[in-house]
Amino acid sequence: MSANKPAAAAAPKKKNKTFIIILAVLVIGGLWFGLTKYFHGQKHEETDDAQIEANISPVISKISGYVSKIFVKDNQYVKKGDTLLLIDDRDLKIVLEQAEAALGTASSNLNAAQANSNASRQNINTTNAAIATANAQIEAAKVNVWRTAEDLKRYENLIKDHSITQQQYEQALAAKQLAERQLQVLVDQKNQAASQTGVVTSQTTATSTQIGVAGSVIKQRQVDVDNAKLNLSYTVIVAHESGLVSKVPVQEGQYLQAGQSLFSIVLNNDKWVVANFKETQYNKMAEGQKVTVHADAFPGHNFEGVVSSFAAATGSRFALLPPDNASGNFVKVVQRLPVKIDFINKNDSLIQRLRPGMNVDVDVHVGE
Repeated sequence: MSANKPAAAAAPKKKNKTFIIILAVLVIGGLWFGLTKYFHGQKHEETDDAQIEANISPVISKISGYVSKIFVKDNQYVKKGDTLLLIDDRDLKIVLEQAEAALGTASSNLNAAQANSNASRQNINTTNAAIATANAQIEAAKVNVWRTAEDLKRYENLIKDHSITQQQYEQALAAKQLAERQLQVLVDQKNQAASQTGVVTSQTTATSTQIGVAGSVIKQRQVDVDNAKLNLSYTVIVAHESGLVSKVPVQEGQYLQAGQSLFSIVLNNDKWVVANFKETQYNKMAEGQKVTVHADAFPGHNFEGVVSSFAAATGSRFALLPPDNASGNFVKVVQRLPVKIDFINKNDSLIQRLRPGMNVDVDVHVGE
């Protein structure tokens, strides 16, 4: 036999089944993940641009002054009506005393004006009585003048017949002249009394005006007193609502300006979520839709919520410098719309542990 036979054919290589299995698993897993995300995206809208919100009440000083005492510290719980701090009230007490003294002076001026008015009315009554008396006396004097005139006529006839003496005639003439002068005196007294009545009436009018002015001054001084009392009450700063005090940067002896914000109180009456969704996610969303909230602080816990309302404008419109596309080069940027989400289960103890500003993930069930 010939020594050179063809070499035996090489054995076929075995295929690597492990690689194929892994590749198949990856393809199936990726397909499953993609389909899951696709179908989930059809019924859910999600965002991680969301934070916890709550009512925050600023503590503001209504008057200027120096802090005399502080009763709270950082993160302390306070109840509505609790005293937070005191402002030195010594200057305001002096202002109140001055206002009360001015009110007392104004009241005294009113009493004096009323007394003068009463005295003027009494003087008017007196002068009126004097005028009435003068009128009566004038009538009596007129009668006396008429009688003496008649007597003088008779005596003139008798003196011609020498029935009476010259002395008797002169006495009758003197009586007539005296009666006329008495009548003139009474008329002058009446005129003087009438003139005095006019003066007293003018004084009464003036004192009545003074009463009105004094009354107005009293009202003004009473307003000053009330204002001083109100400012004095502002020296005691109290909590308007119950909640947790934020950081207290105020120190005793520090001077505060009126209207200055001192610190804040985070109210514990309610909490909610504000989620900023892209405008492209807004289409399927509506009020009343169920929401699942995941807080970074409590992983694995589902908070139940509901879409409460939508903001009236995008967040950029409320910025300090809102964009104005007409003022420069336009670059389209997807805007975000704030959406308010209220918690449903108020009895969830973890809700009270949430703090404003915490980050949360929001999942809105738009397909339910």
